[in-house]
Amino acid sequence: MTSKIGLLQFFMLTAGSFVSAQAGPAVNPHSAVIQDYEKRIASYVELRGKVESKLPALKATPSQDKIEQRESELARAIREARGAARQGDIFKPDIAAEIRRLVRMAMRPGDGKRIQDSLKSAEPVRVQLRVNEQYPGKVPLQSMPPSLLMNLPPLPPGLEYRLAGNDLILLDTKPNLVVDVINNVSH
Repeated sequence: MTSKIGLLQFFMLTAGSFVSAQAGPAVNPHSAVIQDYEKRIASYVELRGKVESKLPALKATPSQDKIEQRESELARAIREARGAARQGDIFKPDIAAEIRRLVRMAMRPGDGKRIQDSLKSAEPVRVQLRVNEQYPGKVPLQSMPPSLLMNLPPLPPGLEYRLAGNDLILLDTKPNLVVDVINNVSH
């Protein structure tokens, strides 16, 4: 009789483990948000690549005018391809909240003081930026403190995080285009 009870207990434990395995491991909600964000970033980069491949190649040139013309052509083509783009398309509310959380973590006592000092010493940028617009050529790009960047999800080459006042922008450096904005990220 004890061997039947032992087998029954073994079967019940094994079945319970099988059911748990079928349900899958618990997903870290922050990780799931970042994975979704990375997919949206990858989709944008793919779109930019398709748009750029349709434009004539820019030959090596020292002419700043030709480089700026190419930037403008690429920006125009991306704007057309993303005609319906709106703030929050890439920085959905859940990733915007996660990025704000990561910025707050970086601004804790210790690193936070260094980051704030770094931002104060940089030339402050006060400009209202909109999705799908080129970053104004006459407005300096405020550098991002490395300790703050280390807290944010990494970006593929050609995309950068930049601060403009209290807003965080996602900047595509090839066309100098604002891809998305999170308002009041540092508050």
